[in-house]
Amino acid sequence: MGLYEQIRDIAKKRGYSINKLEKELGFARSSINKFNKNKPSMEKIQQIADLLGVTTDAILLGEAD
Repeated sequence: MGLYEQIRDIAKKRGYSINKLEKELGFARSSINKFNKNKPSMEKIQQIADLLGVTTDAILLGEAD
């Protein structure tokens, strides 16, 4: 599973769509969709983790509950 899918699955469990997540974080539309091709900065990963209430490892390694 790629980074995008891991973020999508964690977000869904917490009631967020990818579009809503991008909007709340101030990311460009469809930017998370491109994470499988273009590796995001750790700062962006941390912002996503903070908003979703998980660790960066949960996002990067797919270890969310």
